[in-house]
Amino acid sequence: MKKLALINIFAFSSIAFILEFEPVKAENNLSKIDVSRRSQLQAIEEQKIIAQNTEEEEEIQEIEITVTAEKEEENLQDVPISITPITESEIEASDITNLNGIAGNTPNFSTFSPSRNFAIYSIRGLSNFNFLSRDPVAIYIDDIPYDYTGFIGIDIPDIQRVEVLRGPQSTLYGRNAQAGVINIITKPPSNNFQFSSNTGYGNYNNLDLRSSISAPIINDRLFFRLSGSYQSRDGFTENKFLNTDIDSQSGFTGRAKLLWQPSEKWHVAVNASVIDYRDGAQTYKFLDGSDPFKIEQNFDGFSDLSSDTQSLKIVYKNDNFNVTSITARRFSDQKFENEVDLTVDDLLTQIAALNSTVLSQEFRIQSPENAKQFTWLIGGFLEARDFNVDEEGLRFGSDSFNPGKNAAFAEIRDNIYAIFGRVSYEPIESLTIAAGLRYEFFNSTLENRKDSFTPADGSPITISNEFKNIEQNGEEILPSFSIQYRFNPNVMAYTSVAKGYKPPGVNYRGTNLELLRFDPEKSWNYELGLKLAGFKEKLIVNGAFFYNPITDFQVPIPGNDGFFRDIANAEVNITGFELETRANITQSLTAIAGFGVVNAKLSEFINPLTGNNVSGNQLPYAADFTYNLALQYRSDSAIFSRVEIQGLGNNFFDDANQFRQSPFALVNARVGYEFNDNLGLYFLANNIFAREYLTTAANFGSLGNIVSYGPPATYGFQFRTKF
Repeated sequence: MKKLALINIFAFSSIAFILEFEPVKAENNLSKIDVSRRSQLQAIEEQKIIAQNTEEEEEIQEIEITVTAEKEEENLQDVPISITPITESEIEASDITNLNGIAGNTPNFSTFSPSRNFAIYSIRGLSNFNFLSRDPVAIYIDDIPYDYTGFIGIDIPDIQRVEVLRGPQSTLYGRNAQAGVINIITKPPSNNFQFSSNTGYGNYNNLDLRSSISAPIINDRLFFRLSGSYQSRDGFTENKFLNTDIDSQSGFTGRAKLLWQPSEKWHVAVNASVIDYRDGAQTYKFLDGSDPFKIEQNFDGFSDLSSDTQSLKIVYKNDNFNVTSITARRFSDQKFENEVDLTVDDLLTQIAALNSTVLSQEFRIQSPENAKQFTWLIGGFLEARDFNVDEEGLRFGSDSFNPGKNAAFAEIRDNIYAIFGRVSYEPIESLTIAAGLRYEFFNSTLENRKDSFTPADGSPITISNEFKNIEQNGEEILPSFSIQYRFNPNVMAYTSVAKGYKPPGVNYRGTNLELLRFDPEKSWNYELGLKLAGFKEKLIVNGAFFYNPITDFQVPIPGNDGFFRDIANAEVNITGFELETRANITQSLTAIAGFGVVNAKLSEFINPLTGNNVSGNQLPYAADFTYNLALQYRSDSAIFSRVEIQGLGNNFFDDANQFRQSPFALVNARVGYEFNDNLGLYFLANNIFAREYLTTAANFGSLGNIVSYGPPATYGFQFRTKF
C-alpha cells in the first residue's frame, strides 16, 4: 500500500506540474483599484507589500545543475538518463568523502561496508557481491576507472561534484557499465590562490585532518593543486579476551594535480594520487543476539591497503570537433588477516595478499560544444589488468587437528578492447533522438593457479589443483536507443532501451576445470522517465521507471565452509522506479529527497551445491527500497543546520534468503556557526539513535552463522577554513 501511495503521489505531482508549467506572472492590479473607496495610504501600503513579495521571490535561487553525463556540459533537466548529481555545496554540507556518503544521498544505491577491507554496493539491485567477476558499475575518479571490492573502500577528499548514472552506460564511457556509472570529480587546479583545511575530532578518538592548496605557477597558463587527508580512530568493537579493539583505522590520502593550458584550444592535465591504510581487521561475530560491538577471540588481525594512480588527460578543441585522450595507471595492494573461528582457541585464521595493476587508454573524438541539432561521438577503449593472488587461504592454528597453512596462488591477465559511438539528432525543436553502439572484446587468462598446504611442523609442502593457461574469451555488440520530448520549458519525458553486459571470465578459486570458467551475463534495460521543473525553477521533480531482465546472471556459490569457490548462472528480473525532488523553499531553507524501489528476483535458479530451488527469491544485497531526505538551513545570522534521514528496505544476504536485515533508517545531523564565508565551526553526529543493523551475514558451515554490523553512533566537531 505504501508503494502504491507513493506512485499516486508521483502521478498527481506530475499532473500538477504539467498544469503549472508556464507560471503566470503576478499582475499589478493597483491600476484597477477604485481609489475612491480606499485611502491613498492604503494604496501605498499595498504597493509596498507587492514589491516586497516580488523581491523575496527573486531572492530565492533557481535550481540549475550542470552535468557532464553525455560528455558535454548540459542542464540536468535536459539529459535523458536517470541521474543523481551531488553538487559541491551539498558535498561540503553533508561532509561526503567516500562511497557510503554518496550512496546515502542517492536512491536505489546502497552500500554494505563493515570496513574499508571489503566494500560491497548495489545499484538498482545489481551488486558487486560476486567479487570473482567484473564489477557491474563503472567507478571513475578524475577519469581513472576503479574496481574490485577490496580496492574501492577509500577516502576521497576535495570532491567537487559527483554524478551517479543509473542503467547501462556503454556508448559514452570507456569502461562498460551494466548497472551504472559513479563519476567522481575532485576539485581542479585554479588560476587564483585557494586554500582550505578541515580539523575534526570525535568519539572513538576519531581524528580527521584535511587540507588543499591551489595556485597558478604561470598566470592563465599553468596551475597546480595539492590535497590530502589523514584519518585515524579506535575500533568500534572491543575484544574482551585481549582487552583490545578490533576494527581501528589509520591512513592517509594524497593527490597532486597539474593543469597546463598553452592556448584556448589545448588542455593538458596530469594527476597523481596515493593512499596508505593500516587498519584493524574487518569484524565478524556469531549471530547470537549478543552485544554487536563486543567479542572474545584470541587474534585481532589487520587490514593493509596501499594504492597509487597516475593519469594524463589531453583535450583539444576547435570549431569542428573536440578530441580527448585519457591514459591512466592504477596499482593496488592489499594484505589482511582475519579471525575465522571467532573463539579464544587458536583454530582458523583467514589470510590474503592480493595486488592489481590496471593500465587503460580512452580516446574520444566528438562534435564541438556549440553543436545543437546534431551531435556525435566516437571512442575507443583499451584496458590491461594483471591481478595477482600472492596468497589466499586459511591458517590452521595450534589448537586445530592439522596445524599449517592452506593457500591458493594465482595470476590472471585480463584485456578489454572496445570501440563505441553515439549520435543524437533533433528533427524538430522539442524532439531529440539518440542511438549508440559498442563493440567489446574481452580476454581473460588464468596463467597459473595452485593450492598448497604447508604443515606447521616443517613437513614437505603439498601441491594440488594446479592449472596453467586457462583462457576465456567473450565479445558482444551493445546497442542503445533513446527518445526525449520536451513538452515545454519545464516538462521533458524520455524513453530508452539499452543492452547490458558482464563479460565471461576465469575463476581463480575453482578447483577443477569445470569451475575455472564462467559464462557472460547479458541484460536489457527498458526505461521511461519524466523531468519536471516548477515554481519558476525553484523546484524540480525527476522520476524514472525501469525493467531489467537478465540472462545467465552470475551467482557466486559458497562451499560447505562458507567461502565462495563457484559461479553459477541464473535468470533474473528486475523492475523498479526512482523519484527525486529538490526544492529551494526559501532563501535559507532547501530540501532534497529521493525514493527508490527495486523488485529484484531470481526468476529461475536452482543452487547447484544444495539443490535448493530458490526461484522467486530476492537477489542478495538488493534492498527492495531506499529513501533519503535532507533539510538544510543556512541563515544570514551565520547559523547552519542540516538533518538527514537515510533509509533502507528489506535486504537479504544470500540467495536462499535465510539472512535478512529488516527496514531501518539512519539519522545524521550537522549544526554549525559560520563566522564568515571562510571560517566555520560545526558539530556533527551520525546514526544519532544508535541503530544496530547488519552489513553482511553468511553461514560458515560448522562454524555457524557469522555476521558483521554497521557503525554505531558517532559524533564530533569540525573547524573549517578556506580562502
